[in-house]
Amino acid sequence: MVRIKERYLLVNLVYPPDAARISKARVPGLVAQHQPTVEKLTPQALVRAIRAEVSLLYGDYGAGALEGNLSVKYLSLATSTFILRCNRAHYQLLWSALTFMDRVPVKDGRPCIFRVVRVSGTIRKIEEVAVARARKLILAAKAEASGHPQSSLSTDILGTKDDAVLDVDNVMSDEDMEDGS
Repeated sequence: MVRIKERYLLVNLVYPPDAARISKARVPGLVAQHQPTVEKLTPQALVRAIRAEVSLLYGDYGAGALEGNLSVKYLSLATSTFILRCNRAHYQLLWSALTFMDRVPVKDGRPCIFRVVRVSGTIRKIEEVAVARARKLILAAKAEASGHPQSSLSTDILGTKDDAVLDVDNVMSDEDMEDGS
């Protein structure tokens, strides 16, 4: 029996700073970038928008590649975070489509950046990373609000340390695939 290999992508919605809103509310910059998504964003609307973007970029090939196996496993409007599941062979296609998306996929959606934080072969590992990032974000926001200089936690959240880490579990090399193992 053949097991279907999948990849899970942890994605954050990052909002560009709005100078008028930040100065009026006196919100720390880190909190303003990682603000909650308050729109009526649903998993179905998110999948529909992603499929439309993939179809726009890659045509029929892209639409067919993600047709039956793209789903939202977790969506948190409070943390602006979601987890996508897709076929292992096509996760890079999905990642590139997310890179080109620039608005929350609802009517009159705000501009945002879809930032892929981590890719993994298991949902458990992605969930652990999501929880750890949420904790770090809370600690960094508290530190910034209390007036401390930018700490290493906020540097990690903003993405200067471990952004290029690609955590893929159970990866087979090309040699293993040829051997049939």
